[in-house]
Amino acid sequence: MGANDGDDEPEMHVLPEGCVANVLSFTGPRDAGRLSLVSSTFKSASESDAVWEHYLPNDYRSIVSSSSDSSHLLAGANSKKELYLRLCDAPILIDDGRKSFSLDKFSGKKCYMLAARDLMIVWGDTPRYWRWTSELKSRFDEVAELIGVCWLEICGKINVRMLSPDTLYGAYFVFKTTAGAYGFDQPVDVTVGLAGTEGRRRSVYLDVEGDRQQHYQIVVRRVGIFNHSRAVGLQAPLPTTREKNDDDHPKEREDGWSEIEMGEFFVNGDDDGDFEMKILEVNGGNWKGGLITQGIEIRPKY
Repeated sequence: MGANDGDDEPEMHVLPEGCVANVLSFTGPRDAGRLSLVSSTFKSASESDAVWEHYLPNDYRSIVSSSSDSSHLLAGANSKKELYLRLCDAPILIDDGRKSFSLDKFSGKKCYMLAARDLMIVWGDTPRYWRWTSELKSRFDEVAELIGVCWLEICGKINVRMLSPDTLYGAYFVFKTTAGAYGFDQPVDVTVGLAGTEGRRRSVYLDVEGDRQQHYQIVVRRVGIFNHSRAVGLQAPLPTTREKNDDDHPKEREDGWSEIEMGEFFVNGDDDGDFEMKILEVNGGNWKGGLITQGIEIRPKY
């Protein structure tokens, strides 16, 4: 039958729902939502478990099963679409709470955040330099608060096999600063790349204000690299006259934290090994403190 027969729906409505569902499974979640408006057959097919099972990662069962909320999550979802949307809207904790896992709503690609406890933080277990505490709006039980160091080094790794293939990913350092934070008006280096390679390096700023202004901080004189036996606090003006670049400064997130992009990398289907992400400020010798680290998030870029 054609359009001249007076049908309200196009000819494709005569296709079996299973055939339509099979076609939709080769598209994406956003396309399924759009195509559901085509006809009642497309709408019904776009809600089917067969379609949304295809949008979920192949290994989603093993990932979800590593979460303490796995039984509640799987039993509480009435359909694969509902499970998909839950994984998009509410990241789950995996790996004994050291990582979070979620899905990108528009593509179904995997997203992870490495908790501060999953990162290598130089001097992180030394109470005089770092302390482990909790934050109300953090995904994780613990965050790392910097008391004061002149050697800042934070490193995270994730196996490439954990990520979605054929995907451009970005790595983002997620943090906030305390009211008394100091020392972050100077740039830090961030690198992203395969472990064992040099990676891509660039300089960014972790001062949340990010404005051109005159900063004052405590200049501490010490004997030895990490000797606190002699310390003299002096108010020293440190004028900064850098040009503001939005890509080099933190952005505020919807959850109240700040993030700075560390870099990007493309995951090929045949990649292997670990992607390594680093934050370094080891050359200036200036002391810094008041940085609260939640973790490093890895998510798809568009």
